[in-house]
Amino acid sequence: MRVRFWGTRGSIPVALTSAAVKQKLVSMLTKAIGTPLDTVARIEAFVEQEGSTPYTFGGNSSCVQIDVGGSDYVLCDLGSGVRTFANHVLATHGPRKANTFHIFMSHLHWDHIMGFPFFVPAYIPGNTILIYGCHDVLEEAFRRQHASPSFPVDFSQLPARIDFVRLDTGTPYDIAGLEVRAMLQRHGGDSYGYRFEHEGKITVYSTDSEHKLEDPTVTDEFVRFFRDADLVIFDAMYSLADAITVKEDWGHSSNVVGVELCQMAHVKRLCLFHHDPFSDDEQIAGMLRDTRRFEEITRSGAPLEVSASYDGLDIVL
Repeated sequence: MRVRFWGTRGSIPVALTSAAVKQKLVSMLTKAIGTPLDTVARIEAFVEQEGSTPYTFGGNSSCVQIDVGGSDYVLCDLGSGVRTFANHVLATHGPRKANTFHIFMSHLHWDHIMGFPFFVPAYIPGNTILIYGCHDVLEEAFRRQHASPSFPVDFSQLPARIDFVRLDTGTPYDIAGLEVRAMLQRHGGDSYGYRFEHEGKITVYSTDSEHKLEDPTVTDEFVRFFRDADLVIFDAMYSLADAITVKEDWGHSSNVVGVELCQMAHVKRLCLFHHDPFSDDEQIAGMLRDTRRFEEITRSGAPLEVSASYDGLDIVL
């Protein structure tokens, strides 16, 4: 199972500013003082040793691919990152090859559907797009987004075959070689997490979910949903301090809660996701360092590997 991240931001896409690029260059060149960088190989090695902060975590909103080697594509959410994914598909196969896309929607807020009008496969006859979700208004949300005056191309004009499939929570489904289960999550308008299983490998996609650990019944339900996962993609939009004070009931969670739930569920790897658009690369890198340290000092069993998602991250399980 391979998991590819095409968009990892929450709420709204963000761009790396010229001021941020300048800051990165100054920081890197300052660290390079006294270091011989007279070959391309040495330059590349120096940059790699400096870790994630020389790079950008990216700015596209939520879109994650689950790849188990089949001919069909499987995605979670249709944020702005799906445009980059579509460009990759077209570059790989060209526009004439008919493809099938299975897309699982966590919920229908704008940052999770905004990429669909720019999803080029929807404009190519012969493609099949299956959009799965647990909301009764699943199809309505997509049609409304394409309607005038919001977009110049009406949904009815899209030449690809597009079907909407309503899922029930708790029911196992066999889709594109994956066993899939959905679970209701606490978020405005409701959101749903998905557990994907294939040949002994498990990935859980759980974004836009607020966890209040003081309710043991709900906590136990999520621990069971996360149980023994190889990877949990987790909404860590806020710090714990913000999540339980000024941003309580905003429908998002924290890195600390992600660690606690994954430790209880014996998860192998936690990937922080749905980054706050107000957080720059340094702040996200700082949260990652703090999360790894918190995991280390609270560890009571096997280590939990912690990473922060970024546009272009590729995890092989």
